[in-house]
Amino acid sequence: METAVTATVEQQTPQARSGPGHARSAPWHWALAIGGCAAVVATALAADPATGTPKPARPTVKALPAAAAPDPAKAELPLDCGPFPVKISVSFAADLGDGRPGTVAAAHCAAENGTPPDAVYLLAPGADGRPAVVATLLSERENLTVGRLGLRSDGVITGHAQGYSSDDVPRFSPDISLDLTWTRGSGGWNRSQTAAPLAQA
Repeated sequence: METAVTATVEQQTPQARSGPGHARSAPWHWALAIGGCAAVVATALAADPATGTPKPARPTVKALPAAAAPDPAKAELPLDCGPFPVKISVSFAADLGDGRPGTVAAAHCAAENGTPPDAVYLLAPGADGRPAVVATLLSERENLTVGRLGLRSDGVITGHAQGYSSDDVPRFSPDISLDLTWTRGSGGWNRSQTAAPLAQA
């Protein structure tokens, strides 16, 4: 199931303060207050050097229609599937705050038997017109099956996966359940995980 959450912008309005020391204000006081407001506005907006048009300093994260982002079925994913095709199990399209369309996709080898593990990739438009893998968020070597991917309004990618603690665990009965999050950092995407109930799919 594809899930995505669009961004919301929260605004806070400062409350008026009252008291004996603020009953009357001199003109210079108002000049300082106006100057302070101008400084706040200046830090909240950044001018586009090409057009001079103010734009929000904080990047906007938003969900996109699948047709507006790279098609994961057309991407050359780094999965070694041998004679088997690659299957996209779940994906969503979004602008992750960098101003360009992207697709987060979980994929695995469509083997005839067993439960093949998923890998999760971040795709962006490539130079040759084909989707390009710009980040591997989860490797298939971790032997996890991804059942859900989503996007929070703060730009954090979320997911849920199940797996097996050993080779002796039956493939039809995973005994590991994880909630995953990926947060953008200075060097790429940082993953964290917490245990989740096994009933969660």
